Amino acid sequence: MNRYNVAQVIQKPDNPIRRYTNVKYPSILPSSSDIYVYTTQGDRYDILASTYYSDSTLWWIINRANPAQSSDSLYPTPGAQIRIPSPSRIPSILAEYSNINS
Repeated sequence: MNRYNVAQVIQKPDNPIRRYTNVKYPSILPSSSDIYVYTTQGDRYDILASTYYSDSTLWWIINRANPAQSSDSLYPTPGAQIRIPSPSRIPSILAEYSNINS
């Protein structure tokens, strides 16, 4: 799932510059089924997503579930405890993502 697939292209006939609408992400509230891990040097959200979800493109779910971490980096702070939403929650998170970006 490419995070830009839902972004609409805005291009005016008199201006060749392509612009995209903002992609909106759902809030991912904690659940008792979530997994908590301590990060180490070299951890990345895409690798964690690949490990827990078998899909590295879902990195943004782990990033959004941890608002205390930088939202503009693929690297969580080493030694930080982060929350990984349970794999069973992924379908509902993706449905909400599609709904708010339609």
